[in-house]
Amino acid sequence: MSFFNTLKTRLFKSSSRLDEGLEAIIADAPAETLPQEAEAAAPLPTPMAQKPGFLARALGRDASARVLDDAMLESLEELLIQSDMGVETALKVAAALAEGRFGKKLGAAEIKSLLAAEVAKILAPVARPMPLYAKRPQVVLVVGVNGSGKTTTIGKLASQFKAAGKSVVIAAGDTFRAAAVEQLQVWGDRAGVPVMTAPEGSDPASLAYEAFQRARNDGADLLMIDTAGRLQNRADLMEELAKILRVLRKIDPDAPHNTLLVLDATTGQNALSQVKEFTRIADVSGLVMTKLDGTAKGGVLVALADQVGLPIHAIGVGESIDDLAPFDAADFARALTGAES
Repeated sequence: MSFFNTLKTRLFKSSSRLDEGLEAIIADAPAETLPQEAEAAAPLPTPMAQKPGFLARALGRDASARVLDDAMLESLEELLIQSDMGVETALKVAAALAEGRFGKKLGAAEIKSLLAAEVAKILAPVARPMPLYAKRPQVVLVVGVNGSGKTTTIGKLASQFKAAGKSVVIAAGDTFRAAAVEQLQVWGDRAGVPVMTAPEGSDPASLAYEAFQRARNDGADLLMIDTAGRLQNRADLMEELAKILRVLRKIDPDAPHNTLLVLDATTGQNALSQVKEFTRIADVSGLVMTKLDGTAKGGVLVALADQVGLPIHAIGVGESIDDLAPFDAADFARALTGAES
């Protein structure tokens, strides 16, 4: 199964919200704007066993059409906002869809396709892989809040880079959580990647420094450094992160060469504040969004692309290594809206 098909199937879990979606919006049209044959329309089919994503479900089936008027446009805006796209981005997408089409009759399938195209336009500029540099080692610092999926993401990326022929070293910098170290060691063993650890409660900055020195001496291509989860509003924990940066820059003023912020899709609009605060402290260079299979929404990625503009390198929709894949704007937009490929 291609990753796009996996994305369509597993991108968002079932949700009871907006069950009727666009179908309800279209059904809400004034009588004179509905097609003549609407009165004799057959009963709506039952939903598929595997429900598609939030917007796909909310947009519904193409049973009829409706003139795009002010009321319908407002309903579309609300639908996009409820997908976690945020007010500003939702209004922008809806306005772009309506341009040149206001007053015209549109069906659900057509609106899905149009929405997918507008969403893809926003996402395309930020859909970029993590850059690989000639500098050795290239230091990749991975940050994020508790439970965002940093450790698993590091393991998956390290395994993928190793499979691509890169020599990788992992530093288990979450020295406060034994489970994180064990998890990385499992991934390291699986990929044949060395994992540097330190006793529980050790200074993570010291481990980062030692790992950088070892990776440089060993001629490694990549050094991936895990960090403890920290809330963006905890000044003490964010200062600890700043200390890791200062220590790394004693060895190389340009380090870290990538700072990846791992975001949990289930946090919704809170992801925006995480990006802003982590970028302020750690100069985030790119994003990875995990747990898209565990949320009924996902539009927050569109809001991030529109309002922040940081590169989105990869997305995750499961636990296996194949469930973390490069971010593709068109695929994501179609999966989000339920548009046909």
